[in-house]
Amino acid sequence: MYLVGKINVISTLPEKFKRLNDIAYNLWWTWNSEAIDLYREIDLDLWEKVDKNPVRFLQEVSQKKLQSKLSDEEYLSRLDKVVASFDSYMSESNTWFSQNYPEHTDKKVAYFSAEYGLSEVLPIYSGGLGVLSGDHCKSASDLGIPFTAIGLFYKQGYFRQRINKDGWQETCFNDLNISQLPMLPALNSNGEQVRISITFAGRTVYAIVWKVQIGRINLYLMDTDVAENSPADRSLTSRLYGGDQETRIQQEIFLGIGGIRVLDALGIQANVYHMNEGHSSFMGLELIRKLINEKHLNFNEAKEVVANSTIFTTHTPVPAGNDVFPLFMMDKYFGDFWGQLGISRYDFLELGLKYPEDQNFNMTVLALTLAGRKNGVSRLHGAVSRKIFGDVWPEVPEDDVPITYVTNGIHTLTWLSPKIKALYDKYLEQDWQKKIYSEETFARINNIPDEELWATHVELKNKLINFIRDRLKKQKLANGESMEAVRQVDNFLDPKALTIGFARRFATYKRANLIFRNLARIQKILNDPERPIQIIFAGKAHPADGPAHDVIKNINDIAKMEGFYGKVILLENYNMTVARNLVQGVDVWMNNPRRPLEASGTSGQKVCINGVINFSILDGWWCEGYNGENGWVIGDESEFDNEHIQDNTDSESIYDTLEQKIIPLFYNVNEKGIPTEWVRIMKNSIGSLAWNYSTDRMVKEYTTQMYVPAITGSLKICADDYSLARSMCGFRSHLASNWPNVQIFAEKSAGDLKYYKTDSCHEIYLSSTVCLGYIDPSNVTLEVYYGTLSNGKIVNAQTAEMHCEEKTGDGTYRYSISLKIDDGGEYGYTFRITPKHEHLINRFDTGLIKWIV
Repeated sequence: MYLVGKINVISTLPEKFKRLNDIAYNLWWTWNSEAIDLYREIDLDLWEKVDKNPVRFLQEVSQKKLQSKLSDEEYLSRLDKVVASFDSYMSESNTWFSQNYPEHTDKKVAYFSAEYGLSEVLPIYSGGLGVLSGDHCKSASDLGIPFTAIGLFYKQGYFRQRINKDGWQETCFNDLNISQLPMLPALNSNGEQVRISITFAGRTVYAIVWKVQIGRINLYLMDTDVAENSPADRSLTSRLYGGDQETRIQQEIFLGIGGIRVLDALGIQANVYHMNEGHSSFMGLELIRKLINEKHLNFNEAKEVVANSTIFTTHTPVPAGNDVFPLFMMDKYFGDFWGQLGISRYDFLELGLKYPEDQNFNMTVLALTLAGRKNGVSRLHGAVSRKIFGDVWPEVPEDDVPITYVTNGIHTLTWLSPKIKALYDKYLEQDWQKKIYSEETFARINNIPDEELWATHVELKNKLINFIRDRLKKQKLANGESMEAVRQVDNFLDPKALTIGFARRFATYKRANLIFRNLARIQKILNDPERPIQIIFAGKAHPADGPAHDVIKNINDIAKMEGFYGKVILLENYNMTVARNLVQGVDVWMNNPRRPLEASGTSGQKVCINGVINFSILDGWWCEGYNGENGWVIGDESEFDNEHIQDNTDSESIYDTLEQKIIPLFYNVNEKGIPTEWVRIMKNSIGSLAWNYSTDRMVKEYTTQMYVPAITGSLKICADDYSLARSMCGFRSHLASNWPNVQIFAEKSAGDLKYYKTDSCHEIYLSSTVCLGYIDPSNVTLEVYYGTLSNGKIVNAQTAEMHCEEKTGDGTYRYSISLKIDDGGEYGYTFRITPKHEHLINRFDTGLIKWIV
């Protein structure tokens, strides 16, 4: 045997093709199909072999293939056009942000997330959270937001899923080849790759930093696989959501604390810090530490500064989605940290305790405590979050808990089929891509002829079925199944049958197998010879989630049963490639989580832009999106105490809606074979949803409601050597020390507030006396809090501010209001007092509130 060495030969690009390399290293190509076409047309077989990775493609493409394209004038013309489009995009200065906030173009937003779903080429995402982060970055680029993203580089990514012959999920990990990925070393001002370090319990761990270009913005990823680290530390960032709690806390220290150090090493001075989920919450502690050390503020002053510049988005109402660490672990990793903050261990741990769970440090609570602006990801999720985390602000009514919402969206051009895009280019306004966030953009959707829209959809459906058959054949071959079983795949799925898609992370609350609750009934529905349906499933279960593995096994077993074989399909290794084909090619997208546990859900937003119709539980975004004419609902908004009853009720709703509404509508076709009523709903779905559930709209809302107010607040709080921060701390301290003495007095009878009886629209005069002690009346708001009575409690509460009429003694004042209630009914009322200051981000964030007793 001869000793064999390796020689890696990189193809040399002809001069005319040099710019293909520039585009390959910028993920702009992921949402510009014309750019993708330039690579695939050189060598389609190689493009598929390298998994549609343009960087690797250019490294391996043959010189012969390149040379052959040099004589293709039509190709070269399109190349010039794409390059011009790329250069124009990258150099454009007249962006949405610069038009609307020209005074803030030199400011910077830093965005922290544990995962980013930008492309299947860079698999550092597990599901919806990561894809949302990736889409957020892309729209930030499109809108011209001065935006920098921070994350971790997982060399083994998230696992590859294999479903074995018996139907059980198996997990596979492979190292990514950095030289073949669209990322480059992040360089400092000296031209050297950025390196940072973190001290863990007496040892120092190092990380290098990589740069991923996403249009006009950059994502920086930390990587601990460096020679200075021990083998264990080199693998610290290897896997997303891998390892034990020790690994998890170390990764999150790197993400939060290390992320701030990356910004420092790159010389990026951020004005706003956005924590996407609680994984990066330690970021706030590092910002406080820096302000104490560098600006000589005390802890409370530094915390005030951080609150003004920090935003936190929570994504899950499921307890497992909120990271917690035992207190002994916090002692281990932060035992020397609270001293640097100038606070005690008790005060430090208080930042992350969610009572009565006082044995674990909760990362979501830490983020809620430190961030001045907080939001959920749909209107319903905002309400659920206020309920779950209300204990962080005792005495504050649920509706006033300082958590708002910005409903999630999707990056339209990433998920839009090129075929549907061609229709939009033809029938919508010429510059529709620059105004995706506008309702007017999709007002012309009815201009598309039914025949063209339906023909395009049928073409995409056939493409999907061919894609699925190819994957299933490979899946069966890998499992050692017979060639007869492989050949049978060619008869799987009927292009003319109603096709339902269900693909997402296989957490148990998402109830992937709910449609099989009554097997006999769904089997009958599937096998109607005149009106058949078929269902395609895909999704990964977390490696440690045993019950979710059981769901995959259950669906796989059903798919093999008589009456289901070839009509129920379970695809393995759900990723962005699979998702893209599914959301563009199925007829109906089904989503049936256990309400209200779906924070937002974005897969249904990806389908509507492609003319696919949603069939979903009224949870997450669909509560806002459904209008009665753009899809179908499963169940209603009822709340259940019994999960068994809930599952029975929702599954019956699925069957009834399929039989009575969806199936008849799909198969009711005109003389041309077009289901005109179905196409009408397709158009209603596009017109009502495509603009409103885009990340362009979402990022605009973050900018106007969060980023710009945070920039303004941050500038004010830092001005004049942080004088406002010191003033606000003095204000808070003064309030806190005097608040226990605040009292409200009002007229009572038999221990209750006075009873009034009046006609609707007549005013009621209410008054109360307040003892404020040393607190000035200008620093408080006194309100009457009223609403309809239900079981002796005020519901649907409203408030009205009362006016200070006179000072009645030392620190005592009389307030009054003339209250008018228009609608008849029985109402309850009470009085409350809260802090007031023009620079408070949210008066309820203080936790100071006093009710009449």
